[in-house]
Amino acid sequence: MSEPVQKKQKTNSSLDQLKASGTVVVADTGDFESIAKFQPQDSTTNPSLILAAAKQPAYAKLIDVAVEYGKKHGKTVEEQTEAAVDRLLVEFGKEILKIVPGRVSTEVDARLSFDKEATIAKALQIIKLYEEQGISKSRVLIKIASTWEGIQAARELESKHGIHCNLTLLFNFAQAVACAEANITLISPFVGRIMDYYKAKTGETYTGETDPGVKSVRAIYNYYKKYGYKTIVMGASFRNIDEIKALAGVDYLTISPNLLDQLLNSNDPVPKILDPATAKDEAGEKVTFVDNESAFRFALNDDAMATDKLSDGIRKFSADIITLFDMIEKKVKA
Repeated sequence: MSEPVQKKQKTNSSLDQLKASGTVVVADTGDFESIAKFQPQDSTTNPSLILAAAKQPAYAKLIDVAVEYGKKHGKTVEEQTEAAVDRLLVEFGKEILKIVPGRVSTEVDARLSFDKEATIAKALQIIKLYEEQGISKSRVLIKIASTWEGIQAARELESKHGIHCNLTLLFNFAQAVACAEANITLISPFVGRIMDYYKAKTGETYTGETDPGVKSVRAIYNYYKKYGYKTIVMGASFRNIDEIKALAGVDYLTISPNLLDQLLNSNDPVPKILDPATAKDEAGEKVTFVDNESAFRFALNDDAMATDKLSDGIRKFSADIITLFDMIEKKVKA
């Protein structure tokens, strides 16, 4: 009798219930073992995650492949290093795609966040490297910061090149609207970082229901469903599983291994919260930012939290990509 009970507990884990709510679970990590353990549909990476993984001995072979590639595809050390870093991102993505059945997100250098043309060029280079490894662009999401320039770059990548994009560092409703109007494949509104900001400002402790990051994602989801936008809403950047459970039913959630582990080892109920059928009653009036850069910038500037967290996120990702470049440059010179 004990064995069936154990099986029942396993199949009714909070993680299984979350998946059953209609939410696609995505692993937010560069660690292959973690990805395999939780059996997500997709996986996301960013410079910080790649940097952390690249420091582990287990991934030395990927770095060797990337450095060898870089040395053959650049005249100067700077060119060789950039080529090697690009190839390293793709090497990680390639290995991840051996594990997940869906797509992997690979991020454009955050230092290009305010340069539309450079972002497009880097995205095309990343896709070219994937295709050289026999991986279709349909299995890759190019991850770009949700600046005005980033959104416009993604719009062109989607419409002219058929390249799917994931707009990240999204903290503000205007960013979400602009992405939907640009027909972006997927957005990653951040939850935990929004909560961090308000917690620091107010000193309050938030529940899943009162969490300002959760409320932000719910508002975006409801708006998209009410007005028929096809852009996928993928909640990101979580601090606890209460935030995750409060978004059950949202399109996608990208979750770190430690929180995935908590969900896997919990049997707490995870009822479906978000639903397209009820979204129409929750969303407000339609707004637009089509070809209106000044209105977008004003709306973003008017949101102190979003302005602060967007710039902070770009700085942190830029710092980590610089550290990754420095690490690879030493190996290129060796």
